[in-house]
Amino acid sequence: MSEQSSQSVRYLSGNIALVEGAIKAGCRFFAGYPITPSTEIAESFARRMPQIGGVYIQMEDEIGSIGAVLGASWAGVKSMTATSGPGFSLMMEHIGLAVMLETPCVIVDVQRGGPSTGLPTLPAQSDVMQAKWGSHGCYEIIALSPNSPNEAYSHAIRAFNLSEQYRVPVIVLMDECVGHMYEKVRIPKDEEITTANRKTPANTQPYLPYKPDEDLIPPMAIAGKGFRFHVTGLTHDERGYPVATREAQNKYVLRLSDKIRKNAEKISEVEQVYMDDAEVVVVSFGITSRPALRAVRMAREEGVKAGLIRLVTIWPFADTTIREIARKAKAFVVAEMNYGQIFYEVERCSSGKQVILAENLGGEAHTFEEILDKIKQVK
Repeated sequence: MSEQSSQSVRYLSGNIALVEGAIKAGCRFFAGYPITPSTEIAESFARRMPQIGGVYIQMEDEIGSIGAVLGASWAGVKSMTATSGPGFSLMMEHIGLAVMLETPCVIVDVQRGGPSTGLPTLPAQSDVMQAKWGSHGCYEIIALSPNSPNEAYSHAIRAFNLSEQYRVPVIVLMDECVGHMYEKVRIPKDEEITTANRKTPANTQPYLPYKPDEDLIPPMAIAGKGFRFHVTGLTHDERGYPVATREAQNKYVLRLSDKIRKNAEKISEVEQVYMDDAEVVVVSFGITSRPALRAVRMAREEGVKAGLIRLVTIWPFADTTIREIARKAKAFVVAEMNYGQIFYEVERCSSGKQVILAENLGGEAHTFEEILDKIKQVK
């Protein structure tokens, strides 16, 4: 697809739509390793990058892929990779490094059934907690969850914007269904798209790579542009030099977390449907939100005051929204393609209200009847 300034509508899969959105956001480096069901992302980038002056590289494995992405980001290029569950596990150490170095990048995880090799060609949503806590230590992450190819396109742009703004890796948690389904995708006009770029320091010297501005985010230099600086995965001071003290750890890790926590309400996005009078609230995300919406509509036809909360942003979690809803709602039903991950987050914020899990261990998406049955179980 050639670069366009006019609006158009294309018929694309979620994986290919995400590639086009990433390119529109300014992505010019992709490093990856093929793995079902994300392989079409790598294949599409292999075709598209030479057309736009970008770089595509297939690495020897997922560990090398995310390492190359971090290096490209420090060279000033918007960079990303894509994988699925087993590859996502391999990337975790370097995702922690990206957090510690405050390196903007995008990681796409097209989820499939697990653990281990699991169901390579079939969907699940079981990497939600891994996205949040997969690397060791205390940190915060941003994770988005598209439920359509059209959102795969727009979420790719938003992921790069958030990553550049907050100097943090952003994870796009798709699932196999969204990655492989084909639907209409609206390609906006150029003037309708907002893209963000990282803050860069005004002067090359003196430069402190980890001295934050008032928003808790430090400007980021570009390697090779005259800046002298040091970065390390060790706990460090504002110069980037290792400092092995409790004070340094508390100061630095607190800021790493607070730059996301204190902006959680700006970052978090939810869609609310039929929530004006909802007593039974279904919480869902990704592909599962689609049968969940139908289940809510069917419940309302049967006289149940049901509503839907769709988590467009999974991390940071929508604590404030769920707590506000819990004041009026009678119960929550959490529909997700796993054995309960977001379920516990909703339960934590539910103010003691009944919370029912509509679980599905993967292989295929929920039917609306399965979710409707859980709605009817509310006491």
